[in-house]
Amino acid sequence: MSDTVTITLVKSGIGSTQKIRATLVGLGLTRMEKTITRKDTPEIRGMINKVQHLVKVEE
Repeated sequence: MSDTVTITLVKSGIGSTQKIRATLVGLGLTRMEKTITRKDTPEIRGMINKVQHLVKVEE
């Protein structure tokens, strides 16, 4: 695995459960088409896995 992972919010969290929305905020994804770069850790991978239907991930 690489050292960082790039995550882009491609679908809105509106209508999702509170846990899903909190996970998006925890990742730093607060608005549509926002792209962030995070260190590739098991914790971040778990968060990405929880919201995988809303985000696009690039290694």
